[in-house]
Amino acid sequence: MPNPRAAQRRNAPLLTHSDLPADAVKEIGGGLNALLADVFALYLKSKNFHWHMSGPHFRDYHLLLDEQAEQIFAMTDPLAERVRKLGGLTLRSIGHIARLQRVTDNDAEYVAPQDMLAELREDNRALVVRMRAAHELCAEAGDVATASLLETWIDEAQRRVWFLFETGRANRE
Repeated sequence: MPNPRAAQRRNAPLLTHSDLPADAVKEIGGGLNALLADVFALYLKSKNFHWHMSGPHFRDYHLLLDEQAEQIFAMTDPLAERVRKLGGLTLRSIGHIARLQRVTDNDAEYVAPQDMLAELREDNRALVVRMRAAHELCAEAGDVATASLLETWIDEAQRRVWFLFETGRANRE
């Protein structure tokens, strides 16, 4: 005879207990999931441009974008795990990412190298703004662990913006 209590436990949502209020978990989790969607979209866009780079600076740009894509991808698991540690649910599919992402896709058959660099620079700059907003949510709720991760990622994203700016600016010589 099946045990109805065991069936209930199997079908019950997994609840991770957090010392943060439920509304803070929901708000921070929602913000982090939107960031995670943006990070996945920015990762794929960076790889897209990496794969389709051409021109006289191909090697330098190709390697730069590969390095940046790796750094961006390294954020994904810690972001998702923070949501889970707080007791929230995280992204489940490509469709979920598409519904939440704010980084616009670029499906153009050809994008000039300087345009690639400029587009990624602006996407990274926008990501910094969004991470700062998430940091404010964390600070208000006293979620220092998530805030600390965001501080490191903000610095990394600012470095990407700087490199993309310097790499893409016109030669002044």
